[in-house]
Amino acid sequence: MRNVTKKEIVDRIAEQTGARHVLAKQIVQSFLDEVIAELARGNRLEFRDFGVFETRTRAARIAQNPKTLERVNVPEKKTVRFKAGRLMKKKVQKRKT
Repeated sequence: MRNVTKKEIVDRIAEQTGARHVLAKQIVQSFLDEVIAELARGNRLEFRDFGVFETRTRAARIAQNPKTLERVNVPEKKTVRFKAGRLMKKKVQKRKT
């Protein structure tokens, strides 16, 4: 498995659409910015067949430092959850077999 960078995705989109590289980069960055902004507002993003992004609140809890065994209060925090859509699950499963 290898890492794929945003630059590689931008290059592919520019090549597939015939758009200039600068325009493809602006579009990809605008899309990512909008996803972040909507999640920050607490909204749920649903992309059919791709998946769903949503924020969840993790409850406050008491944890333990494994080195010192000291109890530590961990405050509640928001996290982003992604649930893969039907088409994504199907393609990922095909890739494994």
